[in-house]
Amino acid sequence: MAQQRDYYEVLGVDRKATTAHIADSYRKLAIRFHPDKNPGNSEAANSFKEAARAYEVLSDDALRARYDRYGHAGLQGAGKTHEFNDITDIFEAFGDIFGGGVFGEQFGGRRRGNRPRQGSDVFSTMTLSLLEAARGASKTVEFTRHEACGDCDGSGAKKGTKPVACDYCAGRGQVLQSAGVFRLQTTCPACRGAGSVVREKCSTCGGDGLHEERVERRVTIPAGVDRDVRVRLAGEGEPGAHGGPPGDCYCVIEIEDHPFLTREGRDLHCEVPVTFSQAALGATVDVPTLDGPRPLQVTKGTQAGDVVRVRGLGMPEVRGRGIGDLHVHIHVEVPKTLSPRAEALLRDLAAEEQKAVSPKRSSFFSRLTEYFQPKDSTADREEKAT
Repeated sequence: MAQQRDYYEVLGVDRKATTAHIADSYRKLAIRFHPDKNPGNSEAANSFKEAARAYEVLSDDALRARYDRYGHAGLQGAGKTHEFNDITDIFEAFGDIFGGGVFGEQFGGRRRGNRPRQGSDVFSTMTLSLLEAARGASKTVEFTRHEACGDCDGSGAKKGTKPVACDYCAGRGQVLQSAGVFRLQTTCPACRGAGSVVREKCSTCGGDGLHEERVERRVTIPAGVDRDVRVRLAGEGEPGAHGGPPGDCYCVIEIEDHPFLTREGRDLHCEVPVTFSQAALGATVDVPTLDGPRPLQVTKGTQAGDVVRVRGLGMPEVRGRGIGDLHVHIHVEVPKTLSPRAEALLRDLAAEEQKAVSPKRSSFFSRLTEYFQPKDSTADREEKAT
């Protein structure tokens, strides 16, 4: 019994080759050794089968791991490998690697026109308030999708009739085109791959077999969602073709602007105005939160631009991993108009400030005076020296 060659050697790839590289190498060998290109050549046929066995193992992560560890002996009893007796077996296993059509159906390629296909996804936009996004909500979403026509049961044919096999492709849904020694299998242009055509169309759906319908569904929105998050409604999309599963509906979340709060991740920010006296002397002011106004203590000597962090008043994580914080940005308001009494008090304060100037302020005004004081010229300095 001849010794089996190393599968990496068969495909001409390195042992660290990627799956894509392995597939590409196998595709080239399959074209090179294909029996249609090598009629009557038993060696080419054997090489064709050998490459298929190698690709089957090395393209499967589990089989490849067993082969790397134990060699050919490790594949015995694996239960997943095929015994490739002829070309048909190979194309039944790996027809997809050739793009669903190289070499044609006569060499074992599978009919693909009528295979089940999943339906398309549909999308809808849902707008939430910031509070709904923070607490979660149950909302009704509306979207449009197609349903099977009730008069023709989705066939597109007039009641009492049925679709008939396509004459152009003989019901296969695919046609063969010759290109030298190769044959290219393409979708039938007459039936568009369906394998059948409607002679007498349903008057309700015009032969499409579908009609548009407006659908309403109740959706549960988890707490903490942000804008552009998509909530999936499985199986609520367009119907599948040839018995395939339906697509999904995705609700894209939009969040309304809040009049006072802005969001950054799971944290919230707001700007709170305070008067000069409140900032200087300290005060209790109301700040906006998701649950309404809440008192906040402004400490004595608060400066414009200071940020007060209040823990636990932000947005929750969607996955329940904690809650963000509220960041209160202090804005000290300077009055544009003053009553005579207020102006008099501020003038007294200004006079008081001039009597007790801080070292920093003294340094600033000293440097300011020195900067604008005229500088002596060289001639003036010589005259003063004499």
